[in-house]
Amino acid sequence: MTDLTREELLAILEKSTEAQLKAIRSLRRQPALSPQRRSAKGRSNIGIVADVLAAAPGPLHIDDIIQRAHALFGRTLRRESLVSALTKKVLDQQVFQRTAPNTFDLLHRGGD
Repeated sequence: MTDLTREELLAILEKSTEAQLKAIRSLRRQPALSPQRRSAKGRSNIGIVADVLAAAPGPLHIDDIIQRAHALFGRTLRRESLVSALTKKVLDQQVFQRTAPNTFDLLHRGGD
């Protein structure tokens, strides 16, 4: 191994510092995720819907569920897929119930 000259060492430190500064600037441009959004990572769409409904005072229309999922968790849900998945759960009497057309609630709420 050869000894580094002063100029070589300074060039290495300069490149390292530039990379660190670039990473910091990149982080600054990205909006920080709220704790709720971070916790949604890896969650299924059905799990997110359950969380949205649990936080709501009562049943929600599918459009409201989709809007709240995006606002709370940063997740964009597809309406048709979500209605299909929720309908299957309703028919199996698992987790969700349909209270009106395209309106869903939890089958059992905390106070029930």
